[in-house]
Amino acid sequence: MANADCIVIQGSNMAECHPVGFQWVTEAKARGAKVIHVDPRFTRTSAVADAHVPIRAGSDIVLLGALINHVLTHDLWFEEYVRAYTNAATIVHEDFRDAEDLDGLFSGFDPESGQYDMRSWAYAERDGGHVEGPSQDPEHGAEAVDEAAGHELGSGGAPMEHARIARDETLEHPRTVFQILKRHYARYTPEMVQEVCGIGPEDFAMLARTITENSGRERTTCFAYAVGWTQHSLGSQFIRTASILQLLLGNMGRPGGGIMALRGHASIQGSTDIPTLFNLLPGYLPMPSAGTHDTLQEYLDAIASKKQKGYWAEADAYTVSLLKAWWGEAATAENDWAYDYLPRLTGAHGTFQTLTRMLDDEVDGYFLLGQNPAVGSSNGRMQRMAMSHLKWLVVRDLNLIESATWWKDGPEIASGELRTEDIETEVFFLPAATHVEKSGTFTQTQRLLQWRHQAVAPPGEARSELQFFHELGRRIRQRLAGSTDERDRPLLDLTWDYPLDEHGEPDPEAVLAEINGHHLTGPQAGRPLSSYTEMRADGSTAGGCWIYTGVYADGVNRAAARTPAAQQVPTAPEWGWAWPANRRILYNRASADPQGRPWSERKKHVWWDEDQRRWVGLDVPDFPVDRAPGSRPDPDSGGAAALAGDDPFIMQADGKGWLYAPKGVVDGPLPTHYEPQESPVDNALYAQQRSPSRVLFARGDNLSAPSDDDPGAEVYPYVFTTYRLTEHHTAGGMSRWLPYLSELQPEMFCEVSPELAAERGLEPYGWATIVSPRAAIEARVLVTERMRPLTVRGRTVHQIGLPYHWGVGRDAVVSGDAANDLLGLTLEPNVQIQDSKAGTCDIRPGRRPRGPAQRELVEQYQRRAGLTTATGNTRLDVPVPDPGATAEEEGAAHENPAGNVDIAPEPPENPRRET
Repeated sequence: MANADCIVIQGSNMAECHPVGFQWVTEAKARGAKVIHVDPRFTRTSAVADAHVPIRAGSDIVLLGALINHVLTHDLWFEEYVRAYTNAATIVHEDFRDAEDLDGLFSGFDPESGQYDMRSWAYAERDGGHVEGPSQDPEHGAEAVDEAAGHELGSGGAPMEHARIARDETLEHPRTVFQILKRHYARYTPEMVQEVCGIGPEDFAMLARTITENSGRERTTCFAYAVGWTQHSLGSQFIRTASILQLLLGNMGRPGGGIMALRGHASIQGSTDIPTLFNLLPGYLPMPSAGTHDTLQEYLDAIASKKQKGYWAEADAYTVSLLKAWWGEAATAENDWAYDYLPRLTGAHGTFQTLTRMLDDEVDGYFLLGQNPAVGSSNGRMQRMAMSHLKWLVVRDLNLIESATWWKDGPEIASGELRTEDIETEVFFLPAATHVEKSGTFTQTQRLLQWRHQAVAPPGEARSELQFFHELGRRIRQRLAGSTDERDRPLLDLTWDYPLDEHGEPDPEAVLAEINGHHLTGPQAGRPLSSYTEMRADGSTAGGCWIYTGVYADGVNRAAARTPAAQQVPTAPEWGWAWPANRRILYNRASADPQGRPWSERKKHVWWDEDQRRWVGLDVPDFPVDRAPGSRPDPDSGGAAALAGDDPFIMQADGKGWLYAPKGVVDGPLPTHYEPQESPVDNALYAQQRSPSRVLFARGDNLSAPSDDDPGAEVYPYVFTTYRLTEHHTAGGMSRWLPYLSELQPEMFCEVSPELAAERGLEPYGWATIVSPRAAIEARVLVTERMRPLTVRGRTVHQIGLPYHWGVGRDAVVSGDAANDLLGLTLEPNVQIQDSKAGTCDIRPGRRPRGPAQRELVEQYQRRAGLTTATGNTRLDVPVPDPGATAEEEGAAHENPAGNVDIAPEPPENPRRET
């Protein structure tokens, strides 16, 4: 970021939420870079930016899509980069129909499952067929497992045989990705931006001019985002739109370019790399699915093809090495390396699916580790009620957080909905060590592993996660010792032999060494692996996470590297360790032109050295180091050998950056604007109001507000969005127990514009009650011009800002109502993240009612709005496309949608969820 000429921060308040990383923004600005902040609120980031562009929450695809249209229509795209390095010239199969053709749907939608069959999105073969993955690819709609396959392709893209792909290098064929892209975004105009986002033409022109003037051979633009983008029902597609724009401008793989996913200090990146996610294994290998991946070969055939380009073709080596790391000598060729020890997905098993199962009395016990769902998760009332259905609950935390005390002082105790004496949940609180009381790695923004050294010993009985789980595993294995039950073998055969230090704690460096991996056989047996390219599928290597291989090369903890900046090159390769291979910029082959020369001297990063016949530069080349720029592979080859000298995107199945995603994104091959689950306006672009693929929980305890001019929408006329503060940390467990931080931000508050305050009679620093279809909370009123009314679709849209750090309980220094109580449960379909950044509500002066009257107020609003479980939960607003219809017949059907019906009838009183 420090090398950027322009930085667009959108979906993040970086100065407040990532203040350490913001150092690099200020350094870029000091060197002359332009900084633009696009956000609903004017924040401390906005205050130090060159410009702030206010936007309506949830409308980002329209703004980014209009920038794409601007770049294409004014020929501002980096032509040589795009032609050589992207799939712009690839031809899409003739069966594909765009959202522009079907009024908001793509071809292949199945209204019963709410998912797409992606076969029509595929590339065209040279002989006119489809270029698809293996026949058992689980992403096809009919074979998908209950919406659990969203991110199953992990870091490798979709398997496909690259040699058969049809291309038109002139970009003139109407079904090239380039022409489809132009048609798709043609209606995303500055006028549409003003109508949908509330952004005026002057601001749009400034933004478009700034990013295009700072892109190309000599200059680069960087985008940065955080949960302001991800926590939407379209979150993955927000990021996809930015990636399309950055590819068109030639900003990917180059210094000062790219898209920076801002990650928090508590190893947020690490928790997805070595995942706490239900559908991924370490290194973004997919979790097997029952009935689809019943054998190791079926699994490997589904996740990768040996005929695809790039290093993901070696996924079998990564998988077998993982199995050997976990089960050691028990993993043999005869038992498919203990593949059957892995669990199988039988559906979506995420946090919120588990929540509904808890409410249905299908879950006995629950561990909470570094989470405070009573405060920090969507629909807090639903979270707390679900915990009251458990038999036991284990909370490991630093303080007695609200998720440990809801049974005695939570909001539902105060309202009378729950009584302590009636709750049968047995709650165990176990004290946890803080990040300064334990050693290990954090993986942060830029994929950077950094070693933290223990500063002090944890107090009392507090324990690190490593010690806790090591001891828990040891005790479980003791209980199972001697068991002959096959179901116990995966636990008994685990390699659970970590060395202990003088205090009896497992050595964290030994865990890092296991993650890195080592040779098991041959002359190098016992030597740590230096690169994931050393992994083999024959059982001769073990490694716990292939993308981390190299962090412990030669037995050296490279995450602990701390060489000062003045003593090394600008990319700082000796400060921490970045996966993969300590590479600081991914896809950096794209920093040089197709001939291997830097695009400019100013932006040189890696380049081809003709004398040495290898790639050299300021970074570890993200490319086969001896692959010459002009080389062309054997068409029948696969893996790294199939990469041409100008295929920089080495983990993609065709070696190209994807302007169009033929597979791998379950809600569409191109980002498309839909309104949030709750919206004050209709969709200006399509008759399809909301994403048809969003994950719904149509339940009586998770009602949604009507949108636009639907009956009852006027009951919840305002938009609310949540955010975080510098002074508090997430749900408050590390900050509301500290007097000095609590003093800085002592009370829950809401930010409203002067116009909204006048409209609703809100007094500065007085109280307000905010009511959504789920809850009513109270907050102090902060009247500020930081929240600007926007004109959207001809009406004034007011937005309310709510920090989400407070919770109700008696143990913290300060407490207050939780903003996340207002949120409903609607999930993004690719990664199953909650939609937390755009909802609708009412706001009224004064404090909320106490006792049972609080719930009665919420129910009064529900009755006035006429809410049912079907409200907002219809899948389709347009006719379902007929797969056999011609384009003309499809057009006629959409002009006369008489056959369109509501496919989400009134669910039963307490259904599981609509699928």
